[in-house]
Amino acid sequence: MRVSLVIYGALETISGGYLYDRKLVSYMESQGDQVDVISLPRRNYWFNLFDNISNRLYRRITTRPVDIMLQDELNHPSLFWFNRRLRRLREKDGKVRTSPENDAVRRAPFPVISIVHHLRSTEKFHSLPLKFIRSIERRYLRSVDGFIFNSEQTRRDVMGLSARKDKFPTIVAHPAGDNLNPTIAKKRIAARSKESGPVRVVFLGNLIPRKGVVVLLQAAARLPEGLIRVEIVGDDMIDPVYASKIRRLSENSFAPGVVKFHHTLDDMDLAALLGECHLLAVPSEYEGFGISYLEGMGFGLPAIGTTAGGTAEIIAHGQNGYLVEPGDVDELHSIILALSQDRDRLLEMSLAARAAFLTHPTWEQTCQKIRDFLLEIART
Repeated sequence: MRVSLVIYGALETISGGYLYDRKLVSYMESQGDQVDVISLPRRNYWFNLFDNISNRLYRRITTRPVDIMLQDELNHPSLFWFNRRLRRLREKDGKVRTSPENDAVRRAPFPVISIVHHLRSTEKFHSLPLKFIRSIERRYLRSVDGFIFNSEQTRRDVMGLSARKDKFPTIVAHPAGDNLNPTIAKKRIAARSKESGPVRVVFLGNLIPRKGVVVLLQAAARLPEGLIRVEIVGDDMIDPVYASKIRRLSENSFAPGVVKFHHTLDDMDLAALLGECHLLAVPSEYEGFGISYLEGMGFGLPAIGTTAGGTAEIIAHGQNGYLVEPGDVDELHSIILALSQDRDRLLEMSLAARAAFLTHPTWEQTCQKIRDFLLEIART
């Protein structure tokens, strides 16, 4: 199978969405598929709109033989009108495929399938009006032939925004968390939970406003001295101004050594750190799924996320973690305080987190599911 994948920037970019795309590409190539990664320059939203009229991109995509084109949905500002150009080309060549459910819906000879991690319009922080972004994103969602969703919540978000009535192929393929190869014994989880000293809370996510690291720091600052250590792992170069703000907040709110910034870590170092922590907290404004929660649970870390997005498909509130309202500093503070003082409860939830992780599919199983889905589309 010959597949092209359109993304922004490098496939090696550190984020859950890029990890998903990277794992899929690696698996498909291991199965003998040819995958051509088409990288568009990462720019601000406004400048990305001009990709739609780029003749260079048009020639690059239309001159390469493919069976299926995959597009990361976060590229929607570059492709919302570009996909219509592709349709016009097929129409001119007399190679138009129509949907049997709606003959007015034109389809290109090679299906265009969108991988949706989360919608941009679900994010709170934008430099452009939300109404404008929703309009562009809606047009994009109506321009593709099918979808790969990372969660049921993402599927519902797309269906709600696109308001499409025609039938098209879709699949929900949950991400996995076994890329760090977590192996930890119950005895080790028990010993870690009963250790004296501060509870160690890890934040795993890029330092951008949506991820909620400010909420975590504000909650931690309210705890008695010596009760908590915070480990922050995430790229601080995506939004350097915001990252600097986070560091200043930390310096002003905590004694030296209470909060440690790790920037990004390789898999071995990250696995070692997760194995030493007690909790994972990423109180994000919105997550389409939240791979970091699952990665932490692989090491027996109860995960604290929010009620926004697809996190509830990972975290069972009160069993293997907690779901708080976005921005609820008080509730987050209360949860961390309670678990730091009740190590038996912490152990119970840690074992439940590890057990929940073991029920999730592996990356190989997820990617196989997606590839089978694509093969079925390619055959029709």
